[in-house]
Amino acid sequence: MDKPVAFITGASRGIGAACAKALAEDGFGLVLHARSQEALEALMHELPAGLDPVSVLPVVYELQDSEAIGQAFQTIFKRFRRLDVLVNNAGVMESASLGMIARDSLARTLEVNLTAAILHLQGAAKLMGRAGRGSIINMSSVVGRWGAEGQVAYAASKAGLIGATLAAAKELAARQVRVNAIAPGIIDTDLHRQDGPEQRQRKLALVRMGRMGEAREVAQLVSFLASDRAAYITGQVIGIDGGMSL
Repeated sequence: MDKPVAFITGASRGIGAACAKALAEDGFGLVLHARSQEALEALMHELPAGLDPVSVLPVVYELQDSEAIGQAFQTIFKRFRRLDVLVNNAGVMESASLGMIARDSLARTLEVNLTAAILHLQGAAKLMGRAGRGSIINMSSVVGRWGAEGQVAYAASKAGLIGATLAAAKELAARQVRVNAIAPGIIDTDLHRQDGPEQRQRKLALVRMGRMGEAREVAQLVSFLASDRAAYITGQVIGIDGGMSL
């Protein structure tokens, strides 16, 4: 594989799908993860025309399946013999007030948003460390930096991912593997489109720019961090929230 390869988890919709399209346009081969084969097939029809099918590898598994995560990295190595970028994007958000958080919901949130992300980071670091290059981009959240009512579990998982980012950046810098986190605010994806008018207005009142962000805007930041233009950037948590955190 002559072109660089990017692995995107949760690639079938929203920010993940936007990242897949942006990195394909940048000339990357793609490893696309989702829970559904059908969803990935639909995404592949939306990728840039002329993209060589040989350079796209769909992988389907549940994020709680640690064995499947390991197998995915084995498949990547057998297929491409390289991995240049990991976008740790997949996640879940289950809102509940503090006293109403169910134990199984807490476990699922931490396992998907944090444990699975660390396992993917671990697998990517092995492949990138061999080559002496790479960029790992962890999708955190403004909630992981500043918290939000009704999102204790989600905030804890995303704050944990920021901590993992900083620790891994220190550990991997000597091998020229960069690790950064992105902290999006309110992005116009399926998660927020289901809001009623009043809930939408309450959220927008928190954003100084007065609008939701777009998935493609997050993808453009991912594209930058994946590129050589960001070759000296590591260990950073970059907000993209329209001034929500000001």
